[in-house]
Amino acid sequence: MTRAVLSLGSNLGDRLAHLRSAVAALGDAVLVVSGVYETPPWGDPDQPTYLNAALLADDPTATPRDWLERARGAEAAAGRTRDPERRFGPRTLDVDVIAVWDDDEPVVSDDPELTLPHPRAHLRAFVLRPWIDIQPYGRLPGHGWLTDLLTSGPAAADAVEVRPRPDLALESTA
Repeated sequence: MTRAVLSLGSNLGDRLAHLRSAVAALGDAVLVVSGVYETPPWGDPDQPTYLNAALLADDPTATPRDWLERARGAEAAAGRTRDPERRFGPRTLDVDVIAVWDDDEPVVSDDPELTLPHPRAHLRAFVLRPWIDIQPYGRLPGHGWLTDLLTSGPAAADAVEVRPRPDLALESTA
């Protein structure tokens, strides 16, 4: 059995619809979806604010590479294009594979195309805060408890800018 935590983000077009399209694209594999958060852009401040969320998915037949392909498929369906000159630029949809577990053991990979766990997740409040919604006692493999990372780790300074949007909701299809 593989489980995966995926981070969702959008700051172009109908941001909420793009997040919902990612949840729909993952279909029955989705176990639970976080609340929606509005966040400032990370890495490149000259762009619109993001809507972010996280989800936990499960598929006994999926490999880590399958999760990456599903993430890319959801991005492509939302019209995502990659600008090689602007790494952290605006996007219709960004779906990152944050962590994968195979039979409850964390998958570790240094593949440049799919590094697991995600190499910058511990730095990003917009990843950690929604993840806490779906796994309050979760741990980022190799980094520790999510709550510790968000409150006293490198992401703590950005945590105050992650604003919950209870007026917006994503629904799990499971």
